[in-house]
Amino acid sequence: MDYQTHHQSLTLLFSSLLLLQASLSSSQLSFGFYANSCPNAELLVKDAVRSATESQPALPGKVLRLLFHDCLVEGCDGSVLVEGNGTERSDPANQSLGGFSLIDSAKQLVEIFCPGIVSCADVLALAARDAVELAGGPSVQIPTGRRDGRVSLASNVRPNILDTSFTIDEMLHIFSSKGLSTDDLIVLSGAHTIGTAHCSAFSDRFQEDPEGKLTPIDNSMDGNYTAELIKQCPASASPSITVNNDPATANLFDNQYYQNLLANKGLFQSDSALVSDQRTRQRVETFANDQEEFFKSWAASFVKLTGIDVKTAQEGEIRMSCMNIN
Repeated sequence: MDYQTHHQSLTLLFSSLLLLQASLSSSQLSFGFYANSCPNAELLVKDAVRSATESQPALPGKVLRLLFHDCLVEGCDGSVLVEGNGTERSDPANQSLGGFSLIDSAKQLVEIFCPGIVSCADVLALAARDAVELAGGPSVQIPTGRRDGRVSLASNVRPNILDTSFTIDEMLHIFSSKGLSTDDLIVLSGAHTIGTAHCSAFSDRFQEDPEGKLTPIDNSMDGNYTAELIKQCPASASPSITVNNDPATANLFDNQYYQNLLANKGLFQSDSALVSDQRTRQRVETFANDQEEFFKSWAASFVKLTGIDVKTAQEGEIRMSCMNIN
């Protein structure tokens, strides 16, 4: 066996082990985990999400992003919710996260009826699931039984989360290490059909000329779209200004994101990469033309996402407050 063949065999074996690990972890979860111990748990979380989103239509995007940042670092264990110096939440990459108050409210509501039973990790996973549905997305059944992690370190954040400037290869490197596939990347990127972004998240797509005006670096972007982005986010823009990820149907979870990509209206470099790379373009085209197929794929990939490196049985704990490790 030559070196290249041996290397490929080891790579395949490593990938298989990662998938097996993800499968074993998520298999320890179960549907209706709280059926006896807290039968109204999922309903209580959904009520909290519905109440909050009625007055904050942009909230679903924030909760969904919060889940991503939780699951990709230390697994889906609520570690991103912990407050304090040196925690994941304190890392600069997480400073723009939102939705914490909703998770805290949902957890407090559940604690009234079922004290010490439902984990913050499950509350977050259920809240993100419900937020998507309430924004017009598919109804997805997910298993529960996650326990809360006892480790939350800022140093674990950067090596494990995606950056909006990433190439396909860089994104796939992160995803494959979590047991997620190329198809999962394309599907879960559809989360950008809702939510907002700060100007700094896509500033790498523009350069400032000597007169202080922004011009696009990537000429493949739609001209009218870049002009609108520059209008909303001029060089002098306040760091607090945000724009919609999806300029067409900002608060609706649909397949418009993929239509935007084909129209060269991807907000982030990582979005546009899905169209320019032949490994991913065909699925983008499929989802742009078939929302039902996107929703079906979303359900499967979302279950995989929420099963990453979960703590179950005797691992972790059930936090009394999501902000503090017991």
